[in-house]
Amino acid sequence: MSTPAKKNPGKVIILGATAGLAMPVARILADQGAQLFLVARNAEKLAVVAADLQVRGAAFVATAVADLDDTAAHPALLTQAVNALGGCDVAFIAHGVLGDNEKLCTDFAEAGAMLQTNLVSPISLCTWLSQYFVSRHSGVLAVISSVAGDRGRAANVIYGASKAGLSAYLDGLRNRIDREGVTVLTIKPGPIKTAMTQHMKGHERFADPQKVAAEMVAAIEKRQDVLYTPGIWRIIMGVVRHIPESIFKKLNI
Repeated sequence: MSTPAKKNPGKVIILGATAGLAMPVARILADQGAQLFLVARNAEKLAVVAADLQVRGAAFVATAVADLDDTAAHPALLTQAVNALGGCDVAFIAHGVLGDNEKLCTDFAEAGAMLQTNLVSPISLCTWLSQYFVSRHSGVLAVISSVAGDRGRAANVIYGASKAGLSAYLDGLRNRIDREGVTVLTIKPGPIKTAMTQHMKGHERFADPQKVAAEMVAAIEKRQDVLYTPGIWRIIMGVVRHIPESIFKKLNI
């Protein structure tokens, strides 16, 4: 019996390629024979990731070192990526920061920097990429948001606000361009075992990034609209959203 052929995701741009969830996703895509263009700001880490993906079977790997907070540079960067790949089928936006909640709530400069990274930068990238995909009447724009954006909480005021804004933007973008043949996938992970969350209480019980990455790749293949991962978070956040404000504001969560 012949072995079933691997699904080939085609030409993929990964923005924030050294992020904790981006790397396991990239490994799965490399195993499927994808052509990859990787963007990250740390040249040394990016080179290591690129070499690993080539060994794993990626059909093509190219890289660019960039600070994605620099929105003015996005058009040239994305043009470079598309030209290097000879097109693009999937764009995966994975960069983001968690920050220190106390500093973020008391220092607007800190808050503004987070909003630039978590909200303004992805919107800038999506603006260019969505126009590109619409011009082709195809493509998947997959963006990591967070369950933290489903309702504001004292534990992550600014982070939650940045993700709420991002999720709302992606909802609107989907409503605008889905009819053009473009999929906008909002990815809402719960707490995951990554470097970004290793300082958090209960880190040892957080979800396995490998399993989460597999769910994310499957959602891209299915052209899904919204992914809660692990899936239990869809139920959890459904409950959280429906707690009356008179009660919710007294909770320490």
